[in-house]
Amino acid sequence: MLDTYLNRKPEFEIVPMAAEHCAAVAELHAQRFSKAWNDGEFLSLLLQPNSFGFVVWQTNTLIFKAPLAGFVLARETAGEAEILTIAVGEKCARFGLGWRLMQAAMREAGARGGEAMFLEVDDGNQAALGLYRKLGFQKAGERPAYYTDASGRRSSALVMRRDLR
Repeated sequence: MLDTYLNRKPEFEIVPMAAEHCAAVAELHAQRFSKAWNDGEFLSLLLQPNSFGFVVWQTNTLIFKAPLAGFVLARETAGEAEILTIAVGEKCARFGLGWRLMQAAMREAGARGGEAMFLEVDDGNQAALGLYRKLGFQKAGERPAYYTDASGRRSSALVMRRDLR
């Protein structure tokens, strides 16, 4: 019985981001980005009336409180939506969580009146670029030498766009 439980595929639940999630979101953000946002920054953004987000937790784990598996934070204003940040935990990669989080954000943006969604991605982040292209995002612009990683390497930010209607 325990062996069956241990070999089950992970199951996840996506829920709207709330203030009590901001500490876990900031922790995951710090694991995935060299310039991390703190929980206060996440809370400040989340409390803005045009902002929204989703978090994803693993629901079938032996750990009493599973770590956050992923999140997305976005906003919609005057018909334009934007992904502010998105991350999936390293141990949860390849389970389709980025896809599911992006779908949730696009649905919510559309429900709020968004006609197009924008995002910005490091031109070297091939996994993210693949996801965004599969979702129908196309390059709309580029910001040369926009990002700097921990080693000082500079990379461009690609601005991508997708119609929501």
